[in-house]
Amino acid sequence: MITLAKAKEALEASESKAKELGITVSTAIVDEHGVLLAFSRMDGALNISPRFSQAKAHTAAALGMASADVAEYAEEGKPFMGVNTFFAGDWMVIAGGLPVKSNGKVTGAVGVGGSMDVKQDVECAQEAIKILQS
Repeated sequence: MITLAKAKEALEASESKAKELGITVSTAIVDEHGVLLAFSRMDGALNISPRFSQAKAHTAAALGMASADVAEYAEEGKPFMGVNTFFAGDWMVIAGGLPVKSNGKVTGAVGVGGSMDVKQDVECAQEAIKILQS
């Protein structure tokens, strides 16, 4: 279980990494069901970044895999084709969502959105994951 205290620490870790990278992001921490536990939007972050971060986190929690890894299954003829429209935008196949696991079980997820380079979103999410898995 991810506690609120840990979730807040994870938000800070994500934002610290974002500052180091010179970007502004939104970060979402969700439980194992994809329900929002904690959220932050840095001053100046893109207006769409809150929605992106929450959808990335929800996707990672629901499927137990990085949001970017879902893309290969979302192509035409694949099992998750159209997944982002089926769930009214609550799922996302763009990098920046990472599951949190403990003993092989998904306990939650982190989603980060806002960078023009999604690799940076992933870097911020990875810093949050370090806190949540410690």
